[in-house]
Amino acid sequence: MISKNTIDTVFETARVEEVIGDFVQLKRAGSNFKGLSPFSNERSPSFMVSPVKQIWKDFSSGKGGNSIAFLMEHEHFTYPEAIRYLAKKYNIEIEETEQTEAEKANVDLKESMFLVSEFAQKYFHDTLLHSDEGKAIGLSYFKERGFSNETIKKFGLGYSPESWDAFSKEALGKGYKLEFLESTGLTIVKDDQKLLDRFRARVMFPIQSMSGRTLGFGGRILTNDKKAAKYLNSPESDIYHKSKVLYGIYQAKQAIAKQNNCFLVEGYTDVIQFNQAGIENVVASSGTALTPDQIRLINRLTKNITVLFDGDAAGLRASIRGIDLILEEGMNVKVCTFPEGDDPDSFARKTSYEDLVAYLETNAKDFIQFKASLLMDDAKNDPVKKADLIREIVVSISKIPDRIQREIYIQECSRIMDISEQVLVSTLAQLVQKDITETGKKLKQEQKAFDVIKSEDEAVTPEKVDILYGLERKIIEILLLYGNVEDEFEDVLMRANEEGDIETVTEKKNYKVYQRIYLSLQEDEVELANPLFREIYNDLINYFHQAENFNMEHYLMQLNQDFAQEVTDILMEDEKVALHNWEAQNIIVKQKNQSISQYVSETILTLRWFLVDKIIEELKGEISPEPSADNSEILSTAMDYYKLINSFSSKLGRVMSRYH
Repeated sequence: MISKNTIDTVFETARVEEVIGDFVQLKRAGSNFKGLSPFSNERSPSFMVSPVKQIWKDFSSGKGGNSIAFLMEHEHFTYPEAIRYLAKKYNIEIEETEQTEAEKANVDLKESMFLVSEFAQKYFHDTLLHSDEGKAIGLSYFKERGFSNETIKKFGLGYSPESWDAFSKEALGKGYKLEFLESTGLTIVKDDQKLLDRFRARVMFPIQSMSGRTLGFGGRILTNDKKAAKYLNSPESDIYHKSKVLYGIYQAKQAIAKQNNCFLVEGYTDVIQFNQAGIENVVASSGTALTPDQIRLINRLTKNITVLFDGDAAGLRASIRGIDLILEEGMNVKVCTFPEGDDPDSFARKTSYEDLVAYLETNAKDFIQFKASLLMDDAKNDPVKKADLIREIVVSISKIPDRIQREIYIQECSRIMDISEQVLVSTLAQLVQKDITETGKKLKQEQKAFDVIKSEDEAVTPEKVDILYGLERKIIEILLLYGNVEDEFEDVLMRANEEGDIETVTEKKNYKVYQRIYLSLQEDEVELANPLFREIYNDLINYFHQAENFNMEHYLMQLNQDFAQEVTDILMEDEKVALHNWEAQNIIVKQKNQSISQYVSETILTLRWFLVDKIIEELKGEISPEPSADNSEILSTAMDYYKLINSFSSKLGRVMSRYH
């Protein structure tokens, strides 16, 4: 178990903008950073990171929190694993305390699968470098491919022995459970309970997540066994979904963001060879057809993709289907091919870094130029085929969300294909209209379903702004932002003068904000109505009473997930475009020329006003319309409450006049 001292050091050291910057391309926006949501498909950035508050908020999905919460949400880390990841990132030595049996048993399924995968990666790598079989077969193969020792280490390459169950025996001997060896696909359990290593006699390519976790493997056979697949991948599992991962993304992420471009290739060795040649912003779809999830992974880091193809014409036609998917995501696409007989691996291996960079810059074509040049040979002088080609290109253009970009591509297509822009615009309009119609039908269906849900909700909850909710939320916000700040407040006291009459005396006294709020609510016997706010309020007050200083990171660290989510939402409220005119609803928003004490006093008085007004409304409902009814007691009570409201109004006016 990780010691509290290590956890505290991690929280004090980790910077949320640095942690998230490894996964999302962030751009400065005033005092904050913003980028595309890593949790939803969006084209306009709604993901905010606050270096001052050391928190993040994703307004598209509603998620938020600190750096630990991001890793737990994005990488599906457990809390201890997120701490370990940050400790490794910031070179913090981890202190361990003895783990109980109950804590050991609490490690969940996914974590166990990740641990097995990590063990397998180290086992295959060590076997490659230190066993006679690994060096003779696996290492020799990688050396023949031209991979250096540094490259082999960087990508964690390995070798799985030819023995039927060498890996499985080793893993079981180290205490790893068979159920996790099987669920990760590393071990196959035969009907007779015999164990079989899935990747036996293969060189191994670990497939890592953006954070460097081993998700699965690709294994290449080195014999000429025609019955066996040349490449074999891990099966789908709880931690490995091949349509959602890109080979090399862990090694490439920083270079992609820095270069603002991503080279997309097909195979493992293409990625490795390019990397070794000095071009690190390269990833592979690992032999699978490109998917929207893979494209979105790149989209978090850059808007620009250059697809690299070998010279095989048949393979090119099959691969260009992925270009439309890239365009649909609003990304910029270029395509580069290599001379016939070459692929990215072989070309990078025999070309110097300078020449490779120059070749890519010179030969990377816009997707229209590429598509036209590729398909024109087929069309030649056949008008029907040429018309089909033009229509195919316009279909690709129709996928582009940006209207201006579509217009520019139409002009380019007109020039290349020698056809009038008017015809192309007309064809494009038909395609776009078709898409709009289909989307409209889909939205109508979704709207019907939404209306049903909405009508059910409205039967329970009114649609108008919940003023009490807003005020109670404001109380929590004040405690979070200013709770430990000390300021001067006015106390109204009742005292007897020399003549023995009771008079009102105003006295100024210093309080910490949390003390002032706590005493005010206690005095009025007010308990927050919202259950979640009530729990957070009680938790905050207890924290302030126990802690000498309020540390936001430490406070967030000890919160449960429900509390942490709501607290983050409140802290990031000022980064969000206001959805309601709170001031028109008598919900105070702090102005720059206000003191903290004024802001607190206004908020508490407004809450009191609202609660008293609510009581008056309830009293009105108790008044009997019958002429013979005696409503005098109710009316008297209501008048007392009206006097209170006048008092609140007077106090609010006095508080506000001090600063306005």
